[in-house]
Amino acid sequence: MERLADEKQFLKQLLTLIASQFGDRCEIVLHDLTRDYNHTIIDIRNGHITGRQIGGCGSNLGLEVLNGRLDEGDRFNYVTTTPDGKILRSSSIYLKNAAGGVIGSICINLDITETIRFEDFLRKYNHFETSQDEFFAQDINSLLEFLIRQARQLIGKPTGEMNKEERQTFLSHLDSRGAFQIAKSSIRICRELGISKFTLYNDLDAIRSQVKKERSPEEVYP
Repeated sequence: MERLADEKQFLKQLLTLIASQFGDRCEIVLHDLTRDYNHTIIDIRNGHITGRQIGGCGSNLGLEVLNGRLDEGDRFNYVTTTPDGKILRSSSIYLKNAAGGVIGSICINLDITETIRFEDFLRKYNHFETSQDEFFAQDINSLLEFLIRQARQLIGKPTGEMNKEERQTFLSHLDSRGAFQIAKSSIRICRELGISKFTLYNDLDAIRSQVKKERSPEEVYP
């Protein structure tokens, strides 16, 4: 292609394709860079986005390409801001003749101002202080297994390798999560730890006594 006019019909179809796909928030501009730089725009769709029209001039990036400052002028998915505050996500490609000379460019400017505002709204709407590890069980046994896995992960070793202190930490975690409210949970937990019910209840008594002590500060008399 030596001149844009050689592919006029194809380029027109290309701009129509992009404009139809992305709608009226997407500006597509075809520049003929063999013209006076003050009048390079030969086709434009949705020019209301930047306020330009056919016969308008190119941008500063095009000047840098023509000036030889940029060996490769193509730029993709960069963000620019218009004087009236619109935020644009842009891409530009430069068209060359057989000798490698720049003869034109196609630029796409997608107005993302409103979507960024909506993104900000969603970020604020979805704001939360802390995350909570909630398990939606299909049955009570699955819930108990989840609580046991949590306690095992807390200790960081197989239950068979836990010492007494680690075992009590394991049981304290389960007790604080309400595991012993589940019917017959003690049987499953004894099996997991390889202990008797007697040992289990002794451990629980010690754990609960300590928790009660921590929650009930000593009275101070004058």
